[in-house]
Amino acid sequence: MRPILIIEDDTDINNVMCEALTKAGYSCVQAFSGTEGVLRAEQGSFSVIILDLMLPGMHGEDVLKKLHGAEEGGRVPIMVVSAKDSLESKVDLLTAGAEDYMTKPFEIKELVARIGVLMRRAGEDGNHEKKEPDCLSYGEITLDRTGFTARVGENEVELTKHEFRILELLMMRPDKVFSKQEIYDYAWEEYYIGEDKTVNVHISNIRKKLKKETEKEYIETVWGIGFKMAK
Repeated sequence: MRPILIIEDDTDINNVMCEALTKAGYSCVQAFSGTEGVLRAEQGSFSVIILDLMLPGMHGEDVLKKLHGAEEGGRVPIMVVSAKDSLESKVDLLTAGAEDYMTKPFEIKELVARIGVLMRRAGEDGNHEKKEPDCLSYGEITLDRTGFTARVGENEVELTKHEFRILELLMMRPDKVFSKQEIYDYAWEEYYIGEDKTVNVHISNIRKKLKKETEKEYIETVWGIGFKMAK
């Protein structure tokens, strides 16, 4: 797994981000100016770049353009972290090539979670070293991950993309209890705000569709934690 490059001139903020990401299992390289950040990006290989905008040497907007326009750098997801909070600023930066945008001040836990989403999108989460099987089976359920189909016994069950991804995640590790955060991050590939019932509704829909083909309850609710495959 390649390291994360943090380009942030505020030493305290840079160190806090580095410490939190290191505790989460990532390795980090720190840069404290726009010029240093570009130099490190050009000399190394990174999974994600965290970029502040108000930087000495070279402004963050110019760093973004330079990295996004580079042959290799353009493929590295860039997370902008800035005090600029206007909608226009966010739209401009996302249009210019940033993958995500966080406004200062921010919750460090949310930053770590968003970085995890970006790394999974880029295939950098460390879980791709071993090739996953094309089919998953649990009890009567079979998921064909290449054909994107689900079956209970011999009968096909029509699932939406998000329903399929949720069931896929649960079946990959049937003994693990997955939180709503983990389920949402995997199925939607974006950060879960936790303010709606989206995951609950999709779990309910999956249960109803499975129930049409079998009497067995396959998804268990672990109250206060999340969901897992029922034994």
